[in-house]
Amino acid sequence: MDRLKLKAVIGSHPHVQAVKSGEVRSDRFDIEFIEYTPTNTAFKPMVREQAFDVCEMAIVTYLMAKAHGKPLVLLPATMLGRFQHSYALYNPERGTLGPSDLEGKRVGIRSFTTTTGAWIRGILANDYGVYLDNIRWVTFEDPHIAEYVDTTERAPKNKKVLQMLIDGELDAVLGETSNDPKLKSLFPDPAAEAAKWYARRGVVPVNHLVVVTEKLAKSRPDVVAGVYDLLKRDKMQVGPAASPDLVPFGIEANRKPLELIVDYAFQQALIPRRYAVEELFDETTRGLN
Repeated sequence: MDRLKLKAVIGSHPHVQAVKSGEVRSDRFDIEFIEYTPTNTAFKPMVREQAFDVCEMAIVTYLMAKAHGKPLVLLPATMLGRFQHSYALYNPERGTLGPSDLEGKRVGIRSFTTTTGAWIRGILANDYGVYLDNIRWVTFEDPHIAEYVDTTERAPKNKKVLQMLIDGELDAVLGETSNDPKLKSLFPDPAAEAAKWYARRGVVPVNHLVVVTEKLAKSRPDVVAGVYDLLKRDKMQVGPAASPDLVPFGIEANRKPLELIVDYAFQQALIPRRYAVEELFDETTRGLN
């Protein structure tokens, strides 16, 4: 078989540096890495045009892409996982605000379909009893999936989400962090809240995994398995995983976070039904561990 050259977009994470530098490589294919900053700007061309062979992708974007029949296949290779409680802010000049106080408020978020937003909304709804439909959502960007009908209020074009919060035009924002002393975390002690949440759920919220085009998956399943193998070798080379492992690899290691984000995405009407974890993969990637 001819040696393939793959085009890929993957962020500069510590556990992929050896693959990106070429130190860890395959004897069957080469990977040309294309830089997008921030990495999430590559999601739209990947979903809409399959612009690359391999691409890091937010899991909610992938779930929505699947719901709309986009020819992409998921690999169980986490590129970014993090606890989400520190990505919610409010302006204390307008009074104290906590997670349970958001109903009736104006809450800004980059796009309603972001994965961090879906995780935090899931936490608000399921752990704090917040009725999400009673929040006035203000967004700044289109969803990656063109077919998704966004019914949120759109911020004026020249406005920035954190500045609107500082100026009192928003009550809170999700999906952002800031060192501005005028702003505070919506969760009074985000690290402690995250630790309690993890103790209860046993889940690391995964944000970004990796997808390949269906065309590549069908024509060269050996190469798809090879890409996963390279990424896994690089991760193992970096050293033992932290506990909990924020970048789990393999179907079983990702099962609980995938089940939970599917649940949250369904609750928030981002996808039409709950997918079983096995449905998110194809014949090749379903066997990867």
